[in-house]
Amino acid sequence: MNEILQQLDLIIAQRRSADPDSSYVAQLHGKGLNKILEKVGEECVETILAAKDCGGTESSTEHLVQETADLWFHCLVMLSHLGSDSQAVLDELSRRFGLSGLAEKAARQGSD
Repeated sequence: MNEILQQLDLIIAQRRSADPDSSYVAQLHGKGLNKILEKVGEECVETILAAKDCGGTESSTEHLVQETADLWFHCLVMLSHLGSDSQAVLDELSRRFGLSGLAEKAARQGSD
């Protein structure tokens, strides 16, 4: 899985400076952070709706997976726009391994 994320990071970075007429990623970067965040929000809502409507059938599960892929992709574009990538997220998830989720959340809330 990490290889796929690394490949996506690389492609997104390469397309950041591509011709916006030929690259969706370049179009998003060209429109700026607010447009990218709008797409993340839109994909988040679509993922939530797909999950809510998921009845466990093959087609509804496939739709949920497709919407989740769209959400992840747009999150990767957001990270790229802000100078980060999937590895930073994977590192953070790795750091949390072995920690109680409740304890980790409480520690974050204490530092906010």
